[in-house]
Amino acid sequence: MMPTEIDMPNPEDTGSPAATSRPPLRTWDFMETLFVSLIAYGVYTLTAGLALTLMPAMPDWTTTLSSVQFQVLGAAYIVASPLTIAVLWIAVQMAGRDFVEYLALNWPSPGELLRALAIMAMILFAESLAGYAIGEKQTVMNSFAGARQSGGFLVLLIGGCVAAPIMEEFVVRGFMLRGWSQSFLGPAGAIVLTSALWGMIHTQYDWFGRFCIFVMGLALGHFRWRANSTWLAVMVHSSINIFLFFAISL
Repeated sequence: MMPTEIDMPNPEDTGSPAATSRPPLRTWDFMETLFVSLIAYGVYTLTAGLALTLMPAMPDWTTTLSSVQFQVLGAAYIVASPLTIAVLWIAVQMAGRDFVEYLALNWPSPGELLRALAIMAMILFAESLAGYAIGEKQTVMNSFAGARQSGGFLVLLIGGCVAAPIMEEFVVRGFMLRGWSQSFLGPAGAIVLTSALWGMIHTQYDWFGRFCIFVMGLALGHFRWRANSTWLAVMVHSSINIFLFFAISL
């Protein structure tokens, strides 16, 4: 399995003599990107998925999580994230690319960050109004209220607000969006498909919760593509989780 010999042009390099003389960069194609992503998700499942899949099966798991259970959930994110990202690093090395460049790990400008946070705040507000209008019960969100009263809150906070956003954005908006934007999907199609898959894997939510995640994924994909910064998506994603941890459980 070899990566394709195509890549999107860097806006900063367009038109420069050096850019026109460079050989084309190699990018994993659609199926190869999907295959690597499935391996990464498989590693995540092996290291953290057991806890995440068994806990929802427990009676009243959203309201009776103990301190130990919260620590297990948070630790699962913390342990799984670097192992999952390691799969991406290996794939990028096989393509002969720089990891930072391939995943667009560029720091956003303060203006880009403020713009993204403002847009996401409006999206969250609109989703909250829609949920209230249809009588949606945020049972998963309310489960974090118990964490604030348990010793497992700090571990879950680190795992859910730092480790998980980095891992998910590196995989979805970093690696997958890079490969799929170069396929027949194009950038817009890649943003839509990655957002749909991101919503589907959040099986702890009902249909409305997954739809909300899909919409947030569209915004995160837009932020990442517009600013050429996966770190921007990480920061916004992390901010969302932090807000939910502290505001929802008040």
